[in-house]
This record gives sequence, structure tokens and C-alpha cells, in this order.
Amino acid sequence: MGEIRKNSIAKNIIHLFYSTAISSALNAIALIVLASYLQSHHYGLFSVALALAMIMGYFTDAGLSEIVLREGSKKEVNISVLISSYIKMRGVLLVITFVSGFFLIHLSNSGNKELIQTTYYLIIPMVTGVALQSIGITFFQLRERMEFSGLIRIVSAVCLVSTLALGIYLHLNPFLITVLYGMSYLIAGAFAIILLMKNIKLNLKDSFHKGLLQNLGSFTVGGLLFVMLPHLGPILLEKTISLKEVGLFAIAYRIPQALQQIPFIVAGAYYPVLFKAFNNDLRDEHLKHLLFQIKMMAIVGIMMTIPFFHLSGFLITILFGEEWADAAKPLKVLSVLLLLQSISIALGDGLTTSRRQFHRMVVQAIGLVAGIVFYILLSRAYGVIGAAYTGGIIEVITLLGFWLCTPNRWVIAKKTILPYMIFFILTLAGTDLFLNEWQFLAGAVNILLVSSLFYLDKELRGKISSFIQSKRKRKTWEVEKNQGVHHGL
Repeated sequence: MGEIRKNSIAKNIIHLFYSTAISSALNAIALIVLASYLQSHHYGLFSVALALAMIMGYFTDAGLSEIVLREGSKKEVNISVLISSYIKMRGVLLVITFVSGFFLIHLSNSGNKELIQTTYYLIIPMVTGVALQSIGITFFQLRERMEFSGLIRIVSAVCLVSTLALGIYLHLNPFLITVLYGMSYLIAGAFAIILLMKNIKLNLKDSFHKGLLQNLGSFTVGGLLFVMLPHLGPILLEKTISLKEVGLFAIAYRIPQALQQIPFIVAGAYYPVLFKAFNNDLRDEHLKHLLFQIKMMAIVGIMMTIPFFHLSGFLITILFGEEWADAAKPLKVLSVLLLLQSISIALGDGLTTSRRQFHRMVVQAIGLVAGIVFYILLSRAYGVIGAAYTGGIIEVITLLGFWLCTPNRWVIAKKTILPYMIFFILTLAGTDLFLNEWQFLAGAVNILLVSSLFYLDKELRGKISSFIQSKRKRKTWEVEKNQGVHHGL
């Protein structure tokens, strides 16, 4: 099979943008439908099971996806051998994950048969499906053809909405709804493998690519910590507050968690590019890409934070109903995570792509330990609001840690983090203070103020101007070409 032609960064961002927008919207619909159908007790059970499923889903990857992108960016690498080795390792890890995962679940929840039953119904199909989807997504990310990665995500979201709608239409009990939730991921996983097989010829009997084992430990632990941090809350809070309160926290937390996929659009497009720049000793190019990535992700994070900060009560009531109104305050607190996570993801990618994965792992470990302590202490003292503040504390610790471990930290702080964070704090606090009684107006004014960054930032202004000029030149060229063809006829 011939070489798959790669897209530009801009094209990949566009493909990831529309696919993420569609899949995020469908996932949001699924979240709303599920919360409306299940009572807070059953939704609390589901949230704990989902957190365990996501952690186990990561163990089927163990950081291999990032290593595949690293190895694939090197010259003279046989992609077929690399991907077949990747698939074999994922298969082994899937079996190990199920055996060890369910053993630990039984050990830690022996007195809660209802929770154990829910985890079996959800985890087996969902974790298998996540593993299969990840294989396909990683391959197309490596080839820089994000339209295929996006297609897999869209199919997964469509399956999720469709299966949940079917279960609710048939008035199935919460346990069967959980099975359908997991099966939607399995169906999409099968689609991802079919799409993969159509774009590359694989032979599982090929020799093993030994580069996959290089620095695997750091990638595994670091990736595990990254996955555990957002799911730490529901797992720990189940021990400190009621399941009803866990459900309230899960509703508030899952909104920024779902929207986190949007800054991953930019990160996903830049990730292989950053790897290639560093692996080919283009350090200035690596820094240049990283600076622009941080700016883009910061603006995306700010734009997402604004509506959920100013309109948390309105949005919770509209989306989930009056019975979930108590989730509004924690959502307002947790909305700030969208900016903090956007910047920390970019900084973390800068570390990983510059052979500093160990540093990233250490920072995430510190964040995890701090999260455990603060979730227990603050949730016991202040309930759901205390848990929400803990989410913010974890992200601040992580962001500062990644920044301190970055070699060009002062350049990055001066050109991106400090000006953008100061601008964000001043505009958010100002609109909330002076327009507190008119939240819709506050949100609109805040968005307009943030939009001015595209003009105030010289680099962003230059990029936008170049993009517009290139589009105009291309349009002019196409018109002249068509006229030439017409005259030729």
C-alpha cells in the first residue's frame, strides 16, 4: 500500500475541531440523557464504575501510544512492524488489566456487591472498546491524518447516544443501561480496527519493534497518573461523602472533563510535530511550535471557562433540571480547570517531546498525592465545594510543576503564561464584580475582551493575516486557472 499523504498542522486542527465538536456535543447529550434517566444514587454508582473503567482503559495502553508517536517520528522506521508490535502489546496488556483490575475491585469493595456488579457490566465491553479505538486513533495521529482519528471519535459518540436512547426507550434497568454504555465503545472499537486494516497492511508474525520498550516505565507511570487525576474525585469521595453528593460532583466535574477534549484538538495536531522537531535537533523550531501551541490552547481554555463561570446556575438547570441545581456552585469553581488544564497539557507535551517524560511523571505524582490529601480533607470539611476546590488545587500544582521543569521556562512565562493569565484574571474578576447582576452581559463582555487578544498579540495577528492572505492568493489562483481552462476550451 502506498504512503499515506500527511496533512498540514492547520488541516489537522480543522479536522480535529469539527470531529471533536460533533463528538463532544453527542457525548454531552448522552451525559444529559443518562443523568435525567438515572437517580442520583445510581448515577453515583455509575460515576465510580466509569472512573475505574477509564483507569483500567489506560492500563491497556500503559503509555505505548506516545511511544509509538515517538518511534514513528524517527527516520527509517517500518510503520507496519511498529503497529503490529503495538497491537500485540495492547493485547497482552488487556488481559493483564482485566485479571489484576477485577482482583483489586473485589478486594477494595467486597462489601458493595451493587458496585462490583456495575463495574463488570461497564468495564468489560468499554475497556476492550477503548483499547481498539486507541490503536486506530494512534495510527492515524502518527500518519498526521486526523480526519480518520476524528471519524473514530464521532462513530463512538453516535454509538453511545444511539445505544442509550434505545435502552431508555425500552425502559431498561440501570444495570442494562450500563451494559449498553460499554457496548457502544466496543462497536466503535471494531470500526476503528476495520478502518486501520484498510489503510495499512499488517502481519502480526513480523519481528517485534524493540524501541517500544525504551523508557516505557516513565511513559506508563506518567500516563497512568494523567488518567487517574481526573477520576480521583469520584473514587475517593465515595468513601467520604454520600453517593448523592458524589453524583452532584460528577455532574459538575464531567462538564469541564468532557470539554477538555477541545484543547486536545490543538495538542493532538502539534504532538507529532513537536516530536519530529526535537528528534531532528530543531530545538528552536520545537520552542517556536510550543509557544504558539500554549497561546492557542490558553485562548481556547479561556473561551470555554467564561460561559460556565458566569452562567453555571442557568446551564445546570437547563441541561439537567432543577433537581441538579446544587451542582451549579461546584461547576463555577471547576470551570477554571478548563484554562489551567489547557496550559498544563501544552507544557506537559513540551516535556514529553523533549525527552523529559520522567519530569512530567514526577510532577503528576506530586499532584496525585496532593489530590488524595486535599480530596479527603476538604470534602470532609466542606462537602462537594471542598472537592471542587481540590480539583483546582491539583491543576495549579501540576501547571507550576510542568513550568518549573521546562528548560525555557522564563521565555515561556514572559511570552505566554504570565500575560495570558493576568489578562484572564483581570477580565474575569472585573466582569464578575461589576456585572454580577447581569450574568449574560458579563459573559458577552468577557468574551469580547478575550477576543481582543487576537489583535493585541502580534504573533497571533500575523498568523491570522498570513492565513487570510494565503486563502486569498489560493482563491485568485483557482479563479485564474478556471478562466484559463475556459479560454482553452
